[in-house]
Amino acid sequence: MAVCARLCGVGQSRRCRRRQRHNQQDQGSDSDMDEEEEERIVGKGRFDAGACGGPDTGPPHPQSLAELPPELLVEIFSLLPGTTLSNVALVCKKFRQLLKTETIWRRRCIEEFGMREDLRKVEARGVTSQDLYVKLLYPYRHILGLWQPDIGPYGGLLNVVVDGLFIIGWMYLPPHDPRVEDPMRRRPLFQIHMMESNKATVECMYGHKGPHKGDIQTVKKDEFSTKCNQTDHHRMPGGRQEEFRTWLEEEWGRTLEEIFHEHMQELILMKFIYTSQYDNCLTYRRIYLPPAKPSDLLQPGLFKGTYGSHGLEIVMLSFHGMSARATKLTGDPNVPAGQLTLDVNLCRPVVLPDLEQQCNIEELSRLVMGVHEEVQREQEQKENGTSATGRCAAEGACGGSSAAEEMESDHGACSDSCDSSHSSRSNPETQPFVLPMGVMARNEEYPRTCRKCFYGTGLIAGHGFTSPERTPGLFVLFDKDRFGFIWLELKSFSLYSRLTDNLPHAHAPDLERFEAMLRNMQSWTS
Repeated sequence: MAVCARLCGVGQSRRCRRRQRHNQQDQGSDSDMDEEEEERIVGKGRFDAGACGGPDTGPPHPQSLAELPPELLVEIFSLLPGTTLSNVALVCKKFRQLLKTETIWRRRCIEEFGMREDLRKVEARGVTSQDLYVKLLYPYRHILGLWQPDIGPYGGLLNVVVDGLFIIGWMYLPPHDPRVEDPMRRRPLFQIHMMESNKATVECMYGHKGPHKGDIQTVKKDEFSTKCNQTDHHRMPGGRQEEFRTWLEEEWGRTLEEIFHEHMQELILMKFIYTSQYDNCLTYRRIYLPPAKPSDLLQPGLFKGTYGSHGLEIVMLSFHGMSARATKLTGDPNVPAGQLTLDVNLCRPVVLPDLEQQCNIEELSRLVMGVHEEVQREQEQKENGTSATGRCAAEGACGGSSAAEEMESDHGACSDSCDSSHSSRSNPETQPFVLPMGVMARNEEYPRTCRKCFYGTGLIAGHGFTSPERTPGLFVLFDKDRFGFIWLELKSFSLYSRLTDNLPHAHAPDLERFEAMLRNMQSWTS
């Protein structure tokens, strides 16, 4: 602020110059002569400028920022971040008055929060753009972006966005099983607005009686909670039976009588009972979209996939060196949200046989299990190598190959394999693909051509996440927006399709923050 004061020629800096000139009066004639000489030089410069260009009849040049025309100051202030404008208002009265100009705050709302609403119409209703920024957008800026609700093993995906004159928390729901290619469904959980008063109002949107009173509390950084103050709005006249039928139709798009599989009925009823406990209070933790790199096999992001009787679930695909990983954002009682559902080794491509042999599950198992045994042998060698470092060093001293050399050669071979497999992204070559006989698929309309296949493992577990283990399978890349995974032990196939919704405020600040988020996600549900 002191710098602003010196630029403006106001405030404390002016008094400082006055005191400085007063103190310099006693410093002798040399300083006086210097000041007089300076004034003569400045005056001569002004006279010469007038002589060269004619008489200077225009207005004097501004000597400080405060002397600029008001319209120019408004333009300058509108370019500053909104967080700094409160400090600018403290400089002087003129700046404080100019900062009441709606043009400044209108531009801040648009550029910082992407508002598309015509703010002039909003101002006509009595809500100024300054109030919109200061009382709504800025105080709740920390909840914008992607969040995962704490609903036990089921998880979820919440996207908080600025939508017109509202901040709305949208719960994203997968399409109805098994239509994995359909777009995501959305349901509003809460909204914040300034439509009825001069302060922000939080409303719960859960239930079927319209908006009602709610509250939002920031628990700690990257975490917040919502609370409903009128839970009676969530109840239905027909009681729990009517609530269950309505929930079932929204969640699955069908009635209980249309679901013939008894195990699926049990899973659906279990989910309704569990999730209905969280209808009045929920805690959310921030999640980020995975960062993308040019070397990635395909664009990382969010995908919806089929998981047998559990229906469709949302996963996050990210790349970590020579592996691709899919982490669950929504889960089930067997493998909960936050767990690593797929781990793909990009250094282990699998070449598919012809279509006739692809139909044979035994042939596919032979190919994948061959790679699986090689990976296990390499892991055992690495574990044994760490315990025999001294022996390997001795062999290297005697002329034998050292462990470091062997690891370097293995790494080079793996890098070459990865480079050859990644080159398919720039020049993809498709090949015929068909599921083996006996492999179950929720959606029979899967692609009949693929680009690449890789060895990978999938996470399976018993009910309650008991006895978890990683089982080998085949990762199939179909195109830039679809991939699949064949679970050999389960003899089932999962098809994944990209989530194409626009998700602002969701990108990770850096790779370290994203990696830390993945580690925390597993601890939330473990």
